[in-house]
Amino acid sequence: MPILIQFLRAGARNLLIWAVALVAVMAMYLSFYPSLGGAASGMTELVDQLPEGMVKAIGYDQIATGAGYAQSTFFGLLGFFLGTAAAVAWGTRAVAGDEESGMLELTLAHPVSRLQLVTERTLAILTRLTVLGVVLGLALAAMSGPFDLGLEGSHIVAVVAAWVLLTFTIAMAALMGGAVFGSRVAALGIGAGVGVVAFLLNALGAQSEENAWMSDISPFSWAYGERPLAQGWDGGGLGLLAALAAVFVATALLAFARRDLRS
Repeated sequence: MPILIQFLRAGARNLLIWAVALVAVMAMYLSFYPSLGGAASGMTELVDQLPEGMVKAIGYDQIATGAGYAQSTFFGLLGFFLGTAAAVAWGTRAVAGDEESGMLELTLAHPVSRLQLVTERTLAILTRLTVLGVVLGLALAAMSGPFDLGLEGSHIVAVVAAWVLLTFTIAMAALMGGAVFGSRVAALGIGAGVGVVAFLLNALGAQSEENAWMSDISPFSWAYGERPLAQGWDGGGLGLLAALAAVFVATALLAFARRDLRS
């Protein structure tokens, strides 16, 4: 798989930077947990000072426990947005970025099919996000004891899997945008749009029972709705994420195979 290997090598330094940034942000957030009073008064006082709608939207109604705190403050907020930024950047670069820079034409001048290019770069992005997920999982496991989080190992794996699949789905939206339109702006807009809409749908769906349907169609809710860090694996949510990512990839393959790259 020469394209996959080349894409991974070219982004190795970038991957390291993202890994360091994510672990640093995780450590910063989780280190506050013991000083906030653990599961009792400190957390309750903090939540009581916030608007009820905001509390439900960002999941702070669960931060009285170590699992709820880690999922809400990191995986559900800055960890999600940082992961989305990396995913969108990689998905945009995979097709649209190289097409606009002229590198795509040079790549396809070799004995490489369009199907092979999209497939291998899809796998490369999944590999990168999986590496980030493994790093986050190991870091979270290492921080659980010192920060009094009391997390279970299988639940850590579950939330990391949800994070990887969610960010991968967003990356595939960006890749699809590039494959369909051949534009970096379109790829960036579609990828970022899917991430933002997923987050907003989940936030709005948590406001009332009338809006609950919004959560039902939100990829963010598919990933975190069943609180995997506290309750473990949610096969249904992961299946929906995988299915949506597959739709994006299939659309990208069909569109890229038929599009005139000379126009």
